[in-house]
Amino acid sequence: MLAMESISQLDRPGAPWLRRRGDASPALVMCIVCAGVVLASLDLFIVNVALPDIARDLHQRDLSTLSWVLNAYAIVYAAALVLLGRLSEGRRRENGFLLGVAVFTLASAACGAAPDLAVLVAFRIVQAVGAALLTPTSLSLVLATTAPQRRHSSVRAWTAVGGLAAALGPVVGGLLVTASWRWVFYVNVPIGLLALVVGWLRLPRVPGHPVPRPDAIGAVLVTTGAAVLTLGLVEGNDWGWANVRTVVALAVAVAALAAFARRCARHSSPLIDAALFRVRAFSGSSLVAVVFSVAFAAMLFSRASWPASGRPRRAEAQQGRAR
Repeated sequence: MLAMESISQLDRPGAPWLRRRGDASPALVMCIVCAGVVLASLDLFIVNVALPDIARDLHQRDLSTLSWVLNAYAIVYAAALVLLGRLSEGRRRENGFLLGVAVFTLASAACGAAPDLAVLVAFRIVQAVGAALLTPTSLSLVLATTAPQRRHSSVRAWTAVGGLAAALGPVVGGLLVTASWRWVFYVNVPIGLLALVVGWLRLPRVPGHPVPRPDAIGAVLVTTGAAVLTLGLVEGNDWGWANVRTVVALAVAVAALAAFARRCARHSSPLIDAALFRVRAFSGSSLVAVVFSVAFAAMLFSRASWPASGRPRRAEAQQGRAR
């Protein structure tokens, strides 16, 4: 959606909007940017299967705390995606993409070397920021280097690559954890470095265009609301659903998300255009995507985290019988 808004800028007759560094073809540009998309999409699900090994290696038996390895990435990625996409429209797209890949690659290396869970979660947040920057700029580069009559097929190919990477995440993760859970993150480093080198040499220069300043306060509100809502739902069983902390967390989440919806309806440059949800095709497909994503992520997390929570309890039960 963000990249589509700039198509009119790319199609102006005689506009020198594309100045190439080399002779990169649309196919090569697609390959370069899809390497970045694979990184961002893969990390949404690849870490699920590594949770039991992470729990054992970092001596973490609290499943609710361990889940923030996944939650932190998903929340920040979703919340920052539109904001960084809007900001990147005013600047050169290839620079935004390369910066996003660089941030993601460095954060992946730091995640792999993390000595404890707090450091791992912190760098997962940095990973998400890099992913949120490289995703919209990658689509902008695809649109800028593709002929108008072929843009629909290019967007479908770009989307399919991201979906395939997400689907392969658990499979790839299962293979990597046989060596070490740290390779779930280290595997991103060579891919990211290759995308950086080839992208720096071959990606075309695609300048930005003036855009309204996006609603940064709205981004803060939706991030806060999603994070606090997740905190209340994740910790509710341990704290108790009637506990003051749970009630306050859920109340703050509702207030923040309500304020975000209000700003989207009234702001001159909203983070999400409320008019989109009046389009039945968009609202219907969005609802289906949400239901599917929630169910798929819950299934993966429950299957992958069972050993992390089940084995210690089973061992304790066996020790109790031995006594």
